[in-house]
Amino acid sequence: MTKWNLIIDIARCENCHNCVIAERDEHVGNDFPGYAAPAAAVGDSPIRIMRRVQGSAPLVETTYLPALCNHCDDAPCQRAAPDAIRKRDDGIVIIDPVKARGRREIVGSCPYGAIVWNDQHEVPQNWIFDAHLLDQGWTQPRCAQVCPTEAIQALKLDDSAMQAKAADEDLGVLNPEFGTRPRVWYRGLDRWQTCFIGGSVSAEAGGVLDCVAGAEVTLSHDGRHVATTTSDAFGDFRFGGLARDSGAYRVEVAHAGGRASRDCPLGESVYLGELRLIPDPPSTNTQPLAPGGK
Repeated sequence: MTKWNLIIDIARCENCHNCVIAERDEHVGNDFPGYAAPAAAVGDSPIRIMRRVQGSAPLVETTYLPALCNHCDDAPCQRAAPDAIRKRDDGIVIIDPVKARGRREIVGSCPYGAIVWNDQHEVPQNWIFDAHLLDQGWTQPRCAQVCPTEAIQALKLDDSAMQAKAADEDLGVLNPEFGTRPRVWYRGLDRWQTCFIGGSVSAEAGGVLDCVAGAEVTLSHDGRHVATTTSDAFGDFRFGGLARDSGAYRVEVAHAGGRASRDCPLGESVYLGELRLIPDPPSTNTQPLAPGGK
């Protein structure tokens, strides 16, 4: 059987909040019996945009991640309230707006924090994948329809086809260690989960300090080689895909103009600043004289 999945391309999200606004427009003041009670005019949205800022000026990276109900195949909320929450055959999780009324504890059952409490109607609510629209023949939920960068895409596939697509396109889910088997997939998740070490290579020549392009920059971790890159036209370099809180790294720079190095304990992403080349000392090797001093 085919089921609904959502794919979110993190690199394409620009924090425009169109998806959040569309969800509010669809649900605030609108009652959809059997699907959801009207959303409160004031309160948290079931769709939110999380932000992660890494590094420091001038090397700063900001990443936005749309977060919403994952419609998990092994949903903790459903286990907590099986009489009030159902999993449809097409994969969509629905919190019954009548049976769940007054049951605020359902909010805390979601490890992703994707269920919000509606004070006005005293009911827990999730993003319902716009099931009421899909059941009318819509091919996309509103959040995908309004995304100007096409960062959000809904598709209906059987589980084996979706798993193959995820493997082929390197898609991942949030917190797989929860074991909930989410149906919301992310492209470029390493951008959200990993760190970088960056810096700038410079050198002084004739009393003028300038950036150095083409310097060889090597990264090692606990004495083991990790990666090698070269500085760009602005003297900048970057090593990405590093694990948070992964310990001590060492950056070494080699160039015709000299060498530089820096030790870096990595917690979060870091910009090392300027690594100024130190010229290699002149060679002290001398050639022995030939017999007769020639």
